[in-house]
Amino acid sequence: MTDYTQIERRLTDVLRLSRRPVAIAFRETVPAGTEQLLGSQPSGCSFWRLAAAGRVFYTVPSDHYNCPIGSYTHNIALPAERESELMGTLGLMVDIGYIRMEEVPGVPRLPKTPPFTIYAPLSQTPVDPDAIVLAGTPGNLMLVHEAATRAAKNVLPLLGRPTCMAIPAALSGGIASSLGCIGNRVYTGIADDHFYTVVAGKDLEEIAGEIDTIVSANAQLAEYHQGRRAALASA
Repeated sequence: MTDYTQIERRLTDVLRLSRRPVAIAFRETVPAGTEQLLGSQPSGCSFWRLAAAGRVFYTVPSDHYNCPIGSYTHNIALPAERESELMGTLGLMVDIGYIRMEEVPGVPRLPKTPPFTIYAPLSQTPVDPDAIVLAGTPGNLMLVHEAATRAAKNVLPLLGRPTCMAIPAALSGGIASSLGCIGNRVYTGIADDHFYTVVAGKDLEEIAGEIDTIVSANAQLAEYHQGRRAALASA
């Protein structure tokens, strides 16, 4: 398996990450030794927070029922007695002017319901991840975008809400970034000056492999532009 410990260390150092990269995998079976998350959480992105804090666990579809929007993006059908919660949440968002109902069909979704979803810090993932969630500042996550472009991977336009749709969007290949919706920010406690980039697991090694080149290029360009500013700014 890929050396995810080395990749996490490198990404953390270069991107100055204050949160650990989170590996997410969708599987038909549970990896040996991985335990199901106990208790309940109010949102799907709450699982990101737990994994970034060092926990390794798996969820089943019912663990996501408290998050009707996250259930929608992860193609998890709510049970009949809770189906009204999705329309209730969407109705509230429409009523307060947060979204328009016609936007909903355009929200990316997983192609099928994952029987098991495994969450872990990247270096501790028990299986190859399908997606890696990075939380960082714009200046540092821009390096990931540039590395992905250099690796000839697909870089999607910046996404808004809901944040969790960045995961199915990224699975098409390459990376997808989200500014971080208000629900995500409440449930995860992410800093106001941070946003997310989600990297497709199959592309992680190639993208990470271009990071050093991009960092070196940015350092040289910083000197170049500082010199131009000093020489050309007259006021």
